[in-house]
Formats: sequence, structure tokens, C-alpha cells
Amino acid sequence: MPEDLPAPPPASRPAPDPPPVRPRRLRIIHNPTAGGSRWRRYGAVLERLHDAGAQIEELATGRRGDAEAYAAALGADDCDRLVVAGGDGTVNEAINGLLANRAGGRTLPLAILPLGTANVLANEIGLSTRPATVARTIVEGVARPVALGDSNGRAFCLMAGVGFDAHVVARIDSRLKKRIGKLVYVWQTLRQLGVYQFPPYRVTIDGAVFDAASAVACNAHYYGGRYVLAPDALMTEPSLEVCLFEKAGRLHAVKYAAAMLLGVLPRLSDYRIVTGRQISIQGPPEDPIQGDGDIIASLPASIRVLPDALNLVFPPRR
Repeated sequence: MPEDLPAPPPASRPAPDPPPVRPRRLRIIHNPTAGGSRWRRYGAVLERLHDAGAQIEELATGRRGDAEAYAAALGADDCDRLVVAGGDGTVNEAINGLLANRAGGRTLPLAILPLGTANVLANEIGLSTRPATVARTIVEGVARPVALGDSNGRAFCLMAGVGFDAHVVARIDSRLKKRIGKLVYVWQTLRQLGVYQFPPYRVTIDGAVFDAASAVACNAHYYGGRYVLAPDALMTEPSLEVCLFEKAGRLHAVKYAAAMLLGVLPRLSDYRIVTGRQISIQGPPEDPIQGDGDIIASLPASIRVLPDALNLVFPPRR
């Protein structure tokens, strides 16, 4: 695997970075049950951080919600950076904890050590999973303000969606996910194609009303790894790109999935992207809303942008 992923599109590049200030005190939230190559990667990153002179305190999670509680309890003077070692769901928890903590949020930079199944956020910021690159980013990367989304009071960094993909996420078996990784999404997608009823959704974006079979509000352009839903979505912009899948039914769901895998989804005539800041979604009551790959709320949905809500650590430029 190459050391670094390709740089983000030119439009996403901010002003030149200031001279880096090396953080010395790190709090690392991690899941001690991670095994295999992910655990070896975690250990390799820690070794490099120690070699760089970092003072590390590890916060081990034991159940869902621990990462959020740890982040919410941090004070501005407790550490120089919070590092989340895990997947996009664990990062989402930590972000919500920081936002709930007025001593955290933008005042405490958040760095990631990608150990998840898809690592969409790492792909979005151009961070590879190589231990040397990750450690260098944690120590030398520059924290930049990024926008977040908010769905019914829960923040998301990457996307929030309703419809077919949310039902797939809602029925993912976490134990099976640990065993077979990304294949669990393929398996559950095939199952949902047989049982999902494809109800309609009414989506209002900055006052304009649309009907859709599924909708995903994107704060980033990658989805499910390195597949692209919204080519123009940028975390540095105070807006969301709302992706509307206009046609319902199994054949259309298969068509949309195939187009996404082939990288041609935005070319479809029945796929629309609308930019907005205030979004509401009506549909079946209590229908699930997925955010950053986990279920974070239920319908009806009220989604908005949180501009410059978080200081996220990006890989240093060469």
C-alpha cells in the first residue's frame, strides 16, 4: 500500500499551514479488543509516538458510549491532542463528546489512528494506515477547523442518510462485522434487497421540496471507503451536499450500487445532488437515520450544518 493517499481536490486545500507545534501530551481512546493486524498497527504507532517524545495516556473503551464519555470529560489543559484509535463510529462518538464539552470542541485538536473497517475519514483527509505516516500526522499534522453536520442533536462528520442504506446499517451484526469485515455490508445489502419495502421520503433543503427513495446528506465526498457520492462535498465548507436517489425499487437500488462501485453515480439522470444548510426529512415514523456508519437518530429528521465546529488534525504537507 502506498504511504499516502492522493491529496484532496485543489478546491479543498486551505491556506499554507503555519509552523507545526509538536504536541507532547496525548490522550488516546482505543478499543482493547481489536486484534490481528489492527492491534499490531496500533502498537507500531504507539512505539513511534514514544520515540518522538510524546507523553501518552491510554483510555480503553469497554462498551458503546465510552469514547463519547471520555471526550466529554477532557479539559482544555488535560492534553495537547485527543487521538481516537478506531473506526468512523468511534470517531463519531468522540466528536459528540467534544461538542458536549465546552472545554473541548474546537479548542482541543482531534487526531485519528484509523483501525476501522472502512476508515472513510482517513481517506477523506488523505491519511494512509501506515504506522509511520499515522504517527507523523499525530505529532506534526496541523489542526484545521472543519464543519460538522447535526441530525436531531447528534453530530456527524461524514454523512447522514435515510432509506435503503440506513436500513442496511441498522441491521449490521457487530459480531459478524468483526469476523468478515466489509463483507458484512454486502451480505446485509443482499438481505435487505429481499425484504425492504422502499417507502417514499419528503426532503426539504433550504425551503425547496424534493421526493426521494433514499437521501444522504454528505459533509465529505467519500462513502463506504473510497466510493464517491458527492464529488463537491468538503468538510471545510459550511454546507452539505444532499444526494437524492429518486427512483424506488430493487432494480434501481442495484443500479445505484453498481454505479457507485463503478464511479459513475453522479452521471445518472435520476440521481440529484442539492447543496444546502438546513434539511428536514419526513418518512415512516421512527425510520432509522445512519450517521458516519452507525444509527444516530430516527425520523423525522432535522439536519443542519455546524460551521467550524471541530479542529481536525490533517496530515502534514511535504
